[in-house]
Amino acid sequence: MARAVEVGAADAPPPGAAGAAAPAATRRTNRDIRIICRSLYTLRLDAHCRHHRLCRLCRPGDARPGARASRPRAHRAGQRQPRGQARRGYVANDEAAARGADVLFLCLDGEAAAAFEPPADAVVVDLSGAHRLADPVQAEQWYGVAPGAWSYGLPELYPPHGNLIANPGCYATAALLALGPLAGTIGSAVVDAKSGVSGAGRSLKASSHAGAVLENLAPYAVGAHRHAPEIAQQLGFAVCFVPHLLPVRRGLLATCYVQTDGDVRSLLEETYADSAVVRVLPDGMTPELSRVQGTDAAELGVFVDGATGTAIVICALDNLGKGAAGQAIQNANLALGLEETAGLRLNGVLV
Repeated sequence: MARAVEVGAADAPPPGAAGAAAPAATRRTNRDIRIICRSLYTLRLDAHCRHHRLCRLCRPGDARPGARASRPRAHRAGQRQPRGQARRGYVANDEAAARGADVLFLCLDGEAAAAFEPPADAVVVDLSGAHRLADPVQAEQWYGVAPGAWSYGLPELYPPHGNLIANPGCYATAALLALGPLAGTIGSAVVDAKSGVSGAGRSLKASSHAGAVLENLAPYAVGAHRHAPEIAQQLGFAVCFVPHLLPVRRGLLATCYVQTDGDVRSLLEETYADSAVVRVLPDGMTPELSRVQGTDAAELGVFVDGATGTAIVICALDNLGKGAAGQAIQNANLALGLEETAGLRLNGVLV
């Protein structure tokens, strides 16, 4: 069983100190959070929660009850961890979930997420695929469980409603950001996508071993990836989707090909004009992983193939950021009525 480690009010800095609790009138912007997970990668969520004073963090499933939790390493050299991330003993997920948190992030496999009973008054964001598909037959086919769909939360296109939110998949996020605004002008699309090895999760498998990944590029789950029905559900039509594994730790690039008479650039720019997270790049500028790695932002580039008239939309994002943890924070912020971008990292390395 995965274990959760708790950080409570006793870990908050004293009044008047840097990072001390806000005055009573604004204190409820600091929410009580628990992250329920079994994967080390999903602990990237903890760094996004620095705008919340009370935080419950979880650790991988091999933690022993009562063991001490090590402090998660900083993503950048010299970066200090938030003071709320003091070391605490592990507690079982069911125990942590029962203690009245404002927000719960489920970072479990589909079966465990489907079996989880959400508390009545908490915002629950599920990062698994268990609650994404509305069709129970498809849910059973692709995830082996059909607990019922929650509100699908891709804030720029499909803002979440209610307290139970299904966080989109990383590939689906990139494809939908590129194609969602065009859905009324197209009836099919080809999506060629490539993700860093962290997108394959933490579990040991031959295909993600260093010997198979380094100095290599390989497609996988060709015509059979579980994010394809998710993309089709939101667009209203099926797409030809082929994912590939990149020999990098993190980052995702999706190149989408469509035939349309619509003004692709205008549709994208209108959709994301007010977004602080998604940026439509100037004409001729291509999205790059280096600018989005370690951030919760996404970049879109728009091109046209002169020979065929094919419109090409390219999306770059961090599969652990906008493709997972960052988007989960966005969804939780909206559900709590907070500033949508609170706690997000939106600036990468400009090259």
